[in-house]
Amino acid sequence: MFGAQRVGTPRKEKEMRLGGPVFDKCDSPEEWVRAVRSLGYRAAYCPLGLDAPQDVICAYEHAAEQADIVIAEVGAWSNPLSPDDDVRKQAVEKCKRSLALADAIGARCCVNIAGSRGAKWDGPCKEDLTDETFDAIVEVVRDILDDVQPQRAFYTLETMPCMYPDSTDAYIDLIRAIDRKQFAVHFDPVNLVCSPRRYFNNGDLIRDFVARLGSHIRSCHAKDILLQDRLTVHLDEVRPGQGALDYSALLREVSHLDKDVPVMLEHLSSADEYKAAAEYIRSVAAATGVSL
Repeated sequence: MFGAQRVGTPRKEKEMRLGGPVFDKCDSPEEWVRAVRSLGYRAAYCPLGLDAPQDVICAYEHAAEQADIVIAEVGAWSNPLSPDDDVRKQAVEKCKRSLALADAIGARCCVNIAGSRGAKWDGPCKEDLTDETFDAIVEVVRDILDDVQPQRAFYTLETMPCMYPDSTDAYIDLIRAIDRKQFAVHFDPVNLVCSPRRYFNNGDLIRDFVARLGSHIRSCHAKDILLQDRLTVHLDEVRPGQGALDYSALLREVSHLDKDVPVMLEHLSSADEYKAAAEYIRSVAAATGVSL
């Protein structure tokens, strides 16, 4: 199931999909398709909320399919491990509804972080990297999948620096422990760079992650990371092209996977920032021989 070899189906031409958020107000599937295409994207975040009617969901799914746009993911951002009972229950319910939407609209995955047992939903907390928390994650993810029973979409956990899954090995352990066909991988390489050792060797980290987990990867996030020159260790998330992430390695490795695995821009402050990030990634892709 896992091993240090290339996974996925080899293709004669290296290709992948780039996507990101759409800032235009879109009142119809046709307007949404035009907005996505105007940005040069072939992948997009889910354009609908959890309360969307079924006929609207179907209309957007059809429009995406006709336009060859992959709906990459439905975000279920919440804290299913919260120490607050109400917050935890609401989070689990949001995860279930988000996974149901992903399945209905044909998105590649529903994505969330594992959650934190501390006060801040995305950590850090000293209890988050314990065996007890690992077991709690397994229980929560099984509950979400067993209740929703998705047929197409996968539930995924975004890699994170201070909570599970925080490494390739941790993700493999979770896949084995959760033991559900519709549990898969969401790859955010920047979130795995949590030390100078990983920072300076992030190309190797990317290659190892994809070699061992590539067939499970449903979607990826694209950003960058910069190690500051002051003590003790300061790692800042920055726009693609302003940090040290080995984008040649990332694009080359993802291009060997299923052709619909998208790389999705996120966490930028404006349309101009997203445009600059996309231009940088396209320039690296061209130099690497990857078609977007």
